[in-house]
Amino acid sequence: MFDLGWTELLVVGIVALIVVGPKDLPVLFRRVGQFVGKAKGMAREFSTAMNDAADDSGMREMSSSINKSIKAATNPVGTAMDGVKSAASSLTNLDPESETGKLAAEREADRKKIEASTARAAAERKQREATEALAKAEAAEADVTAPAAEKPATKKPAAKKPATKKPAAKKPAAKKAPAKKPAAKKAPAKKTAAKTAATKKE
Repeated sequence: MFDLGWTELLVVGIVALIVVGPKDLPVLFRRVGQFVGKAKGMAREFSTAMNDAADDSGMREMSSSINKSIKAATNPVGTAMDGVKSAASSLTNLDPESETGKLAAEREADRKKIEASTARAAAERKQREATEALAKAEAAEADVTAPAAEKPATKKPAAKKPATKKPAAKKPAAKKAPAKKPAAKKAPAKKTAAKTAATKKE
């Protein structure tokens, strides 16, 4: 009600203590409290009487509409969103006996049928995939358990051994292809030489 802080109240209390005196100070505070209580009661009665008069004359409705228009002016986006929400709620609350309500009911029934058929098809597809996977697993198991005689032996790649350094051994030189023997060519020459030597001796 009054705009008093703690320092102002402290100053008023000290002045009241000096002026009134310590004996009469509690009586003064009691009377001030009674006066403040009566003032608050009168203010409350006045405000309730004014509110009743405003209700009787329709001023409250006018003030609420003014408040709405002020709100719309200060926040146009919020007001537009409120309008959209109210329009959407009016569209969802359809009369079931009207043509629109009947069409909405038919569409809802069709939507439920489509959802049911889609769920059924998905379940059948999953069941089919499960049976195919089971058949593949059984076939793979049969291949694994088949006797080794029926299966051709497959070579497994040898496991790589860790590389260890070994002293390099000298490899023998690769053998060269045998060249034509010149002795074979010389043999006839020797024969001819032997023949000529034999002929000379004679």
